[in-house]
Amino acid sequence: MMSVSRPRILVVGAGFAGVGCVRHLERKLERGEADVTLVTPYSYQLYLPLLPQVASGVLTPQSIAISLRRSRKYRTRIVPGRAIGVDPEAKVCVVRTLTGRILNESYDYIVLTPGSVTRTFDIPGLAEYAVGMKTLAEAAYIRDHVISQLDLADASDDPDERAARLQFVVVGGGYAGTETAACLQRLTHAAVERYPRLDPGLIRWHLIDIAPKLMPELGDRLGQQAMKILRHRGIDVSLGVSVAKVTEDRVTFTDGRVIPTYTLIWTAGVIGSPLIDTFDGEKIRGRLRTTAEMTVPGQDGMFALGDAAAVPDLAKGGDAICPPTAQHAMRQGKVVAENVIAALRGEPLKPYVHHDLGLVVDLGGKDAVSRPLGIELHGILAQLVARGYHWSALRTGVAKVRVLVNWLLNAVAGDDFVRTGFQRGRPARLRDFEYTDAYLTPDQVRAEVGQAESAGKIEGKGSGAAS
Repeated sequence: MMSVSRPRILVVGAGFAGVGCVRHLERKLERGEADVTLVTPYSYQLYLPLLPQVASGVLTPQSIAISLRRSRKYRTRIVPGRAIGVDPEAKVCVVRTLTGRILNESYDYIVLTPGSVTRTFDIPGLAEYAVGMKTLAEAAYIRDHVISQLDLADASDDPDERAARLQFVVVGGGYAGTETAACLQRLTHAAVERYPRLDPGLIRWHLIDIAPKLMPELGDRLGQQAMKILRHRGIDVSLGVSVAKVTEDRVTFTDGRVIPTYTLIWTAGVIGSPLIDTFDGEKIRGRLRTTAEMTVPGQDGMFALGDAAAVPDLAKGGDAICPPTAQHAMRQGKVVAENVIAALRGEPLKPYVHHDLGLVVDLGGKDAVSRPLGIELHGILAQLVARGYHWSALRTGVAKVRVLVNWLLNAVAGDDFVRTGFQRGRPARLRDFEYTDAYLTPDQVRAEVGQAESAGKIEGKGSGAAS
């Protein structure tokens, strides 16, 4: 009798890429061929593109949080925690669990899909007073915050305070920022009917971006159409402008304008998770460089994909890398799973190639702009395409039913504009939701792994199945 360890496959992150990889591994691996472990702080996959609809109350948070534990046929071990460091030489991933306990998970193959975090800049007051739109908690918090501003403005007899609470600033003219501004503007426009003391004309939404065009990926025609829709609704769109300074009750733009406001939503792009900075690896625009097969050069058994990885876009050619979209992440997950299995079996890996299917932007209500397969659409037809795409991309039938029922109920019954309790005694900001200060430095990772090895506390080392 001797003990033989099965290969250990460690997947970090439960976004589109991570869950897609895990599910494909479970379908394709032979029974007993390898052990699969998934590290994630939450036991659900979040459908990020619909976050603005959660913030605006069109969808409930549960409807886009797709459980990883609903099906009993899956056999992946889920570690409830956050990966805070990787030691490629020791082949160990350092994990902080929900209780704060440190685990050192060994691996033979690691698939990094930690996603991205909100990109920020060294702007005075930004970290203290801005909130993002990257997590489910942020979307729920923003909804509570916006409604609370209406409540406070309605109760105030100070005209200056009332005007400040009814101005809202969204920074970032990409998909997240544009959809967030559009959906929340509809929320306040509908809610003001419940506040007879408020002048609807005082409610102002500002969407600003340093770029010269709104959503340039859509092309000039659809970008201008989106701009027309937003401005028709009364949203003040300013391009070529950014934020110079932020305080508790005002935002100063780089063009000199000062907007009195208590609301700054920051969606000015993303960068790869800080996890990829915990080890040596070449970066491209803040993302970990990979080969077309999604292996990390110089790191044995390491694969990376999704928002944190700069995967070459072979469909476009040249130096192009795949954009950080759900469309690419879902397909990369399947390909990387096949490559991990190929590496396990000593077979050749295959490159990732995908031709973009198009773009959809849901502006709420009957408004949308879409470009499926290069066909430019706007209005109701574009909205049908946008919602049809999102609905079909939801992973489970239960999630599809919940989202469809939410859409129908909101269309028929509207919103009650109640706060659910995410508005706490003190304001919550970017750092409170994305935990960007939780990661270790490369030296700290090596020290932690070294101590764990000395103490024999590396998970999976020395374990195996008798044969």
